[in-house]
Amino acid sequence: MKKIKFGTDGWRAIIAKDFTVTNVARIAQATAEWALKQDPDAAIMLGHDCRFGGELFTETVAKVACMNNVRVIMAGSFASAPMISMATLRYKCTAGVFITASHNPPLYNGYKLKGSYGGPLLEDDIQAVENLIPGSFDADLDSVKLEDLQKQGLLEYVDLDEMYCKYLEGKFDIEELRSSGMKFAFDAMYGSGQEIMRRLFPGILLLHCRRQPLFDGIPPEPLERNLSEFSKRIKEKGDIDCGLAVDGDADRIALMDGNGNYIDSHHVILLLIYYLHKIKNKTGKVATGFSSTVKINKLCEEFNLPLEIVKIGFKHICSLMLEEDILVGGEESGGIAVSGHIPERDGIFNGLLIWEAMVRTGKTLNELIEDVYSITGKFAFERSDLSLSPDDKERIVKNCENDAYPGFGRYRIVKTEKLDGFKYYFSDSTWLMIRPSGTEPVLRTYAEGKDKNEAHDILKAGYNTIMKK
Repeated sequence: MKKIKFGTDGWRAIIAKDFTVTNVARIAQATAEWALKQDPDAAIMLGHDCRFGGELFTETVAKVACMNNVRVIMAGSFASAPMISMATLRYKCTAGVFITASHNPPLYNGYKLKGSYGGPLLEDDIQAVENLIPGSFDADLDSVKLEDLQKQGLLEYVDLDEMYCKYLEGKFDIEELRSSGMKFAFDAMYGSGQEIMRRLFPGILLLHCRRQPLFDGIPPEPLERNLSEFSKRIKEKGDIDCGLAVDGDADRIALMDGNGNYIDSHHVILLLIYYLHKIKNKTGKVATGFSSTVKINKLCEEFNLPLEIVKIGFKHICSLMLEEDILVGGEESGGIAVSGHIPERDGIFNGLLIWEAMVRTGKTLNELIEDVYSITGKFAFERSDLSLSPDDKERIVKNCENDAYPGFGRYRIVKTEKLDGFKYYFSDSTWLMIRPSGTEPVLRTYAEGKDKNEAHDILKAGYNTIMKK
C-alpha cells in the first residue's frame, strides 16, 4: 500500500481512491498505538464534518481504537474542528481525531489530529504517528458492533453542540449582540458550523445552513470567488451590518461589509489585534504565517507588540501559544486564534469578537477598518492557485530555489525571504510569494499591493514570468 504522508494540516486524499476505509484504519491503528504510548488508559475524542462518508470513517476509527483498548468519546452528530479541539481538552482525552478535508473540494476527505491541550497535534507527535502507520490492515471490522463497544464501556456519545454553545454564551453576551440593533448574516458554506449559529442567532440571515456534501460544486473555502451568493444576498437585503463566513469545518473566517464587499483574513487579523489591544487593553505577542500581510508588522510596531513570523501551518502557531502569551495568532488562509480561547483556529469565535467590537464601539466594520488604515495605510491582497503539470511545478520551484528570477515584469526584486516558500519584495509593502501546496496538486501564488489593481498586476506579472522560464 501507499505510504501515507501528513501535510501542513493532516492527511487528505480523494474519497474512494486513496481515502478508503482500509487507509483510515491504518492511520487509526497508528493513532491508537501512539496514544497508548502516552497513556495506558488513553482516550480519543472523535468526530466528523458534513462530507461524504463522515459517519463511515468515524465508525472505522472508533472500531480500530476500541480494538486496541483505547476508549472513544464520539460526537453524536457532525461537528466543527474547534468543537473537537475543545472537547479533546474538556474530556481530558489523549488526542482528538477529526474526519474532515476542511476547505478542500468535495471529492476529498481527511484525517486531522488534535492534542490534549485543545489544538492541532504538534509536528513531532504527528511524525511519530506517521511512523507507526502499518503497511496494511487486515482485521475484520464488520464483525465489530458499535453497540457492543458501548456496552463494554469503550465507546461513549456526547453532545458537542450543547457544550460549544454554552461555552460561547459564557464568553460573549449573546443577548447584547442579538438586541444591539445591528443586523448580521452567516454563511456556513454547507459546513459544520451551521447548527451553532442557527441556535445562537436564529433570527439572522442564514445561508447554506444545511447538509449538502457536494457544496453546490463550490469548495467550502471562504474566498471571495466562493462567496458571490453571500455577497449578492447582503446587497439585496440592504440592511446587513456584517456577514460572517466560515469554511467546511468552521475554523477559517472571512467577512462581508454592509455593502456585500469581501473582507479577507488579513484585515480580520488586523481588526482583532486592534480591538483586543487598543479597545480591550490586552497585550501579548502576535504570531502570523509567512504569507500574511506586512501591515501586521506595522500595527505591531505602533502598539509595541512583539511579532513572530512562522512557517505555513497552524501547528506552528499553536506550538507558540502553548509556550508564550500570544494575543493573536493568524494565517492568510483565515485560520486565527486569540488569547482567552483554546490554542486553535475558530471562525465562529473570531466572528463573534468582530461583531462584539462593532456593537461596543458603535462603529461599522468599514469604520473599524479605517481606524486600522490610519496606522498601517491601505492595502489589498490577492491569491491565485495555479494547477500545473508536475514537470512545470517542479521546474518553477527549482528556479525559485536557484534565484533564477531577478524580477517579474516591471517589478524588480529588492529582497527575498525563503522561510516557507519564496517571498519576493519589490518595496517594504509590495511583494509576490510562490509556494507549492502541501495538500493539493497546485502552486499557490500570493501578492500584496496598495490596491486590488496592483495586487492583480503583480500576480499577472509573476504568472507570465514563471510560465516562460
